Amino acid sequence: MNSKLLKLDSIDWKKVGKGLLIAAGGAILTYLSDFILTIDFGMWTPMVMTFWSIVVNIVQKLLTNSSGKFLGREKK
Repeated sequence: MNSKLLKLDSIDWKKVGKGLLIAAGGAILTYLSDFILTIDFGMWTPMVMTFWSIVVNIVQKLLTNSSGKFLGREKK
């Protein structure tokens, strides 16, 4: 991270955006789990959303190799 104190550069914004997509993926999977399985998670909904967010993050990491290629493509 080369950004200055209290400022975000483009790399930081990309990381924030990726985190947003991971959290949104978890929320969508929680909604689909609730909708498809017709299970009301009730007070456990935040925990289920956290679980699905972790799953989305793991899948993203599995599809990205150590050289930074996602599904065989270079990151930009």
